[in-house]
Amino acid sequence: MGNILKKLGEAELEIMQVIWDSENPVTSNYILKKLQGRRKWQLSTLMTSLTRLSDKGFVICDRSTGNNLYTAMIPENEYKTGASKHFLEKLYNNSIQNMIATLYSNKAIKNSDVEELRRFLDEIEADNSGEGER
Repeated sequence: MGNILKKLGEAELEIMQVIWDSENPVTSNYILKKLQGRRKWQLSTLMTSLTRLSDKGFVICDRSTGNNLYTAMIPENEYKTGASKHFLEKLYNNSIQNMIATLYSNKAIKNSDVEELRRFLDEIEADNSGEGER
């Protein structure tokens, strides 16, 4: 697998989430405001993280306007797909079934979650059944 995505720390992921959720490039102050409820951060701490994210290739900083504007370089879905696959491989031997079994037997997911999952899988199957039939 050529492009193994670099891992994001928890704080970095929260920053990326703010950038992903915004339609437009964002300033560091915007990000700081959005994270205020969750982290007691100084601007300097955030700037350090943004620099790291930029070095890792997750964001690009546009300085042309005088305001540093941050844009995500990696789409949210692409990161989450890669991270999810990595997580499944490492923890559950690449088996979603193992993951669900573990969570279920340790009461981390409820019967209602299992029902919801079953409905979801039925929907996926229904959506795909029309495709590819000659």
